[in-house]
Amino acid sequence: MNNPACALTIAGTDPSGGAGIQADLKTFQELRVYGMSVITSVVAQNTTGVKSVHHLPLDMLSQQLEAVSSDLPIHAVKTGMIANIDMMETIRDWIKDKNMPYVMDPVMIATSGDPLINENARGFLRDQLVPLSALVTPNISEAEDLIGERIQSHDEMMDAAKKIVHTLGAGAALVKGGHMEGQAVDYLYEGESMYTYTSERIETKNTHGTGCTYSAAITAFLSRGMELPEAVEKSKRFVTAAIRHSFSLGQGNGPTNHWGIRKEESIYDFHDHS
Repeated sequence: MNNPACALTIAGTDPSGGAGIQADLKTFQELRVYGMSVITSVVAQNTTGVKSVHHLPLDMLSQQLEAVSSDLPIHAVKTGMIANIDMMETIRDWIKDKNMPYVMDPVMIATSGDPLINENARGFLRDQLVPLSALVTPNISEAEDLIGERIQSHDEMMDAAKKIVHTLGAGAALVKGGHMEGQAVDYLYEGESMYTYTSERIETKNTHGTGCTYSAAITAFLSRGMELPEAVEKSKRFVTAAIRHSFSLGQGNGPTNHWGIRKEESIYDFHDHS
């Protein structure tokens, strides 16, 4: 039997299972990729918000990274919540000599509105980690934070994607329009070409973990050798189905459904038609 594609997520936890490491691993599994994880922070959160955060010691972060990479293949990696500069430096030094796609989900604020990254770390993330990435996947507020400008239109979303690539040095940028009015439109810019991905807007409050799930799906497809525009297209379908069939669990923003795609198309067809 052939060995599977292997993807690594470096992020914080979510004991309620909808976001963070837990969402990433569920997504990897659903997309038939062997998932591995390195934990940055243990987060006490649920659908209503973040209650407490414990950052792991740097030596434990380093040892997790070394343990995985010294023993197992890694075909793509993504980062989610990285809370402070010390962690970012450790991850930067580990990633910079690795020959694999790096997807950065620039997690700054939880769906509930709780901040997940301190202010002085945002500049370091922008200046030191963005240039190492094959893809950065900000929502509109995160893109505003990265470029230091307001984004209020589709043209400004496209301009932001270009600035993240040409000014900040990312390999590509996917600016997500889930918080805009009308259809949910995302723009991918990879240096020369602009791609548009559109889905209907689903009226639900159950969006806990959508950013994690979307970026994890892209990472999974990249780990399988898929070209970026197709990886984003399939991931958009995957996360849209996850939102459409989301769960009204908990008292806040319920989680997405990581097997929602099965309700709309055969999971095997979803893979094999790539």
